[in-house]
Amino acid sequence: MAVTSTTFKKLGLLFFLPTALFAQTATDSVIPAPTKYPQFQFKGLFQARYSSGFTEGVDLSGMHHSEGSVTRNSFEVKRMRVQVRASIGERTEVVALVNLADFKSDPKNKVLENAYIKYSFSKAVSFTLGQFRPWFGIEETYSVDIIRSMDFSNQYYEFGKIGWTSFQTGVSMNGTFNTESLPITYALSVMNGNGRNQIMDSDNGKHYSTRIVLGLSEKNNINLGFNGGIGEVNKRQIHAYGLDLTADYKLSDRLTLETQFEAKQAINQVRYFGIPEAERTTALSEYQLRGFYVLPNLRYEIHYKKLSAVEFSCRYEYMDLDYKLNSNPRQTLLPMLGLEFLKDYGARIQLGLQIDVYKNQIANSVQHNNNLLVLQVQSRL
Repeated sequence: MAVTSTTFKKLGLLFFLPTALFAQTATDSVIPAPTKYPQFQFKGLFQARYSSGFTEGVDLSGMHHSEGSVTRNSFEVKRMRVQVRASIGERTEVVALVNLADFKSDPKNKVLENAYIKYSFSKAVSFTLGQFRPWFGIEETYSVDIIRSMDFSNQYYEFGKIGWTSFQTGVSMNGTFNTESLPITYALSVMNGNGRNQIMDSDNGKHYSTRIVLGLSEKNNINLGFNGGIGEVNKRQIHAYGLDLTADYKLSDRLTLETQFEAKQAINQVRYFGIPEAERTTALSEYQLRGFYVLPNLRYEIHYKKLSAVEFSCRYEYMDLDYKLNSNPRQTLLPMLGLEFLKDYGARIQLGLQIDVYKNQIANSVQHNNNLLVLQVQSRL
């Protein structure tokens, strides 16, 4: 039977059709879909607590009152944070974080916490500009909702008042790189040093700080950190330095001991300039604060229904705001029992007792012994 031209066309179509389909499929798999920007991520944190004081005459802020009644128990919304993170490119992100709970009191210089832009050249080099927490210790490297205690240490807040920690405005370069022997994380920061949400710097001086962390053991999370800074306030030289160490030990498949140690010392320029000039009988360098804390945390993984883990920590802290001229150290013991629900601290219930002991008690001041019971509930959004 003769083969017509139509038959040849059909055979050719059957031969080339699978090839064309295969080529189309291969092309589609090789070319990835373009990433669309901006990309948004929304997060939040709700944190509320009930506090009850056990010391007669001392209110919930720690202030002693020799006369009159004081408020010794109360409910409080501690934090109601809302954060938006926008990736506007492959290497650039913008972050804003507000704490709506700050509206319960005078919101001046409060509410807005983070407001910065970050550009990453690589894992080793990135720049951050705006208002953020410069790295100057362990506590500045993670958020409050995953700390191993009820709140940040007294040291963190005191060094925030003098411009080295907490939310400050400026620019920072940081990153991590691996040498032949160990990974090194670093941060170099230049900040105004006069706190958050200020119209401008209070003078022409700046805080220059650095942090270097040596990763000594990945298995046990052993990291040794060095912190140092110099600065100028009202044409006077200031400085600060510190040392910190973390180490975790897995005692069994479910039981882990997590430990932190941190010590810092700095010139307390806020205390110096808070004294009338006529009463300043010594140099600024004599006004110094120092302290340290130790925080062991015992964590037992349960994974029973929604209960993920049980934690028990007990932070001991020593803090002296003016150890050279008018020493009155404050020692704080904070045992805490915590229940973690969901995962990554998605929900948490904490019960803690804060015990403050001063070397010398001063009536009608915050430098007075105090015992405070705190029940805290938090949830990530």
